[in-house]
Amino acid sequence: MFHVVFVEPRIPANTGNAIRMAAATGAHLHLVEPLGFTMTDAQLRRAGLDYHDLATVSVHPDLDDLWDAVLPAPVYAFTTRGSHNYADIEYRPGDVLMFGAEPSGLEARVLADPRVTALVRIPMLPARRSLNLANCAALATYEAWHQQGFAGA
Repeated sequence: MFHVVFVEPRIPANTGNAIRMAAATGAHLHLVEPLGFTMTDAQLRRAGLDYHDLATVSVHPDLDDLWDAVLPAPVYAFTTRGSHNYADIEYRPGDVLMFGAEPSGLEARVLADPRVTALVRIPMLPARRSLNLANCAALATYEAWHQQGFAGA
């Protein structure tokens, strides 16, 4: 399946929702520290409901550890500055869908990293800052899974 990455997430409910999405789709959720919460946070547990044991979640101390775990797969970094529409990417199982922290997104150093394959955006109306992190991850994951015919569903 796909690797969904949250780099330095801050809001536990977003990560809890992503845990539910990972359980529902078979995606592997990767969290890159520092986290803005603990993995035992009540809001995280509540948002994830009873899906925590059904999801594959890895916590990485830094980006180097993440790269060791997911490369050489293509890495699609989601950003409002992306030049590729998320629905135009031809996703393959094992691809990495990377998202930044709320509310700032991925840092410039991550976006410029040569291991990032493409900067990807989710369209929205002008003069809007961004979508919710968990919603973005779900949109991207379901589009990628859709392209695989919802394999395993």
